[in-house]
Amino acid sequence: MISSNAVGTAVEEVEELAAEALRWLLAQAREVGEGGLGWPVRPSDPECDPMFYNGTAGIVPALLEAWRTGGDDTYADAAVRAARGLAVMAEETEDSSLYFGLTGMALALRAVRDELGDEAAGAAADRAMARVRSRFDGTRWGELFELMGGNAGIGLGALALGDTEFAVRAVEPYLGAAERTAAGVQWPYRPGIAGRMHHISHGTLGVVPALAVIGTAADRADLVELALAGAADVVARDEAGPEGFLVPHSDPPHRAELTARHNYGWCHGPSGDAQVFRLLRDALDDSAWSALADRCWHTVTRSGLPERTSPGFWDNNGRCCGTAGVLALACDRIAEQGDSPDFAGVLVADLAGRAIRGADGARWSNVEHRAVPSGLEPETGWAMGNAGIVRELLRFVRLSRGGAPDYAAGWPDQPPVRRGVPQATEPIRPAGAALVS
Repeated sequence: MISSNAVGTAVEEVEELAAEALRWLLAQAREVGEGGLGWPVRPSDPECDPMFYNGTAGIVPALLEAWRTGGDDTYADAAVRAARGLAVMAEETEDSSLYFGLTGMALALRAVRDELGDEAAGAAADRAMARVRSRFDGTRWGELFELMGGNAGIGLGALALGDTEFAVRAVEPYLGAAERTAAGVQWPYRPGIAGRMHHISHGTLGVVPALAVIGTAADRADLVELALAGAADVVARDEAGPEGFLVPHSDPPHRAELTARHNYGWCHGPSGDAQVFRLLRDALDDSAWSALADRCWHTVTRSGLPERTSPGFWDNNGRCCGTAGVLALACDRIAEQGDSPDFAGVLVADLAGRAIRGADGARWSNVEHRAVPSGLEPETGWAMGNAGIVRELLRFVRLSRGGAPDYAAGWPDQPPVRRGVPQATEPIRPAGAALVS
């Protein structure tokens, strides 16, 4: 249990902030179909968006988290109505991916069925995945070829939904598309782009866990070996060893005029890299991967975040690129390893301090330092908005009170908490580079 003194902000205050943020979130909902709900990315947007990344599907886990944490049926009812809205919007959704399309919507729908017993939501999830299967051309679903928008995420989603055979089909194209490097392999995240990204959202470390988890489930050694080769490539790019772990955004740099060379959040930095190493630890039953996760955390906690130390540094509160995503990892470490809660407390206090609070509830505005005015319109969803932040705050509250550390609705690129993780005694030496011809 985490004491209030350790977190810097009383747990009761964090819970109240989450409740205010949920009130604002519910106020942005719109009617979709008969009795359904949907959310726009921003309140000013004319249409509701169905996707997980920053639309309705990503709001469902926050509603389920709120219902499990406090037992208020208001949130359960909203989740069921969101599932009805998703079922309607899924009929016209052309994207099939985990974060931007039908696979993520199917997982959100299945979560409503599993948590609340809504069989209509389960049937809608099955229909959505049937469309995903029908759209596969044997190689890919579209331009994107990574976790968020491509094969890796669809494969992980299919496995989470119980379809191992289709999960294997989704990731097998990586065998033929792997590009050999000095240390392992990498993949292009889309055609025609020179830069190769390295991290979980669009890069090699997003493909690696899909290959490892699916390969292990299907007893496919070739997929597991390719995962190790991908991990070896990224580990070889580390610039902060032996204590830390920091890999550039991309090589050659992709959109260098807009993108920092090094990032620290979930999407392109060590906060997300650590989640990949935790996934490899569990999929391969090898605690040595914990050493790399620990090195990631060493770098994150010494990076200066969440202080905005220079223009453009740490301008985001959200789950994808900002503070909430780091809080997710902090809570994983508290639950698994008994880490001090002090840094988690710093993150929570920062989120509390940056919240915009009013009569209509609480929300967060991210910053684009190159624009005037620099404050962006608050968003509703998982990636940059209230849903992603609320979900992490509520988990933190429950963990602080000695409750279950896992989410009401998990996500396949973040492993469940594994208590009592053995500590690695030697640094990991990923193998596999020589296995790719």
